[in-house]
Amino acid sequence: CMATLIIMLVGDTYTLINYVSFINYLCYGVTIIGLIVLRWKKPKIFRPIKVNLLIPITYLAFWAFLLIFSLYSEPVVCGVGLIIILTGVPVFFLGVYWRNKPKCVNRLIESMTCWGQKLCFVVYPQGGGAEEE
Repeated sequence: CMATLIIMLVGDTYTLINYVSFINYLCYGVTIIGLIVLRWKKPKIFRPIKVNLLIPITYLAFWAFLLIFSLYSEPVVCGVGLIIILTGVPVFFLGVYWRNKPKCVNRLIESMTCWGQKLCFVVYPQGGGAEEE
């Protein structure tokens, strides 16, 4: 979010749309690759919707063409898009992967979460008590 805010303040909106569209296409393709891998490695798990594998494979062919063409035609935009994605890696390791965090880090993460919820007017539902009327 911070990188997006900085880009919006410094650059123009069309460049930001180009960054985000590259990121979206990259994520869509990785999702489809995950679907194919799961269909191959775990064919017996429950799937509410099952499609012929020809559809995701065809989608991946077009996806690869669009991604390669984007990388060829606008490498700087694609590079900035990749950098935007990679800014989430430290956040993942700090918040999710690192299990035995010191209490001060946990308190910091909890206070940032609470601040973000207040800022965006969202609350993650807490289990337990009944709601007050």
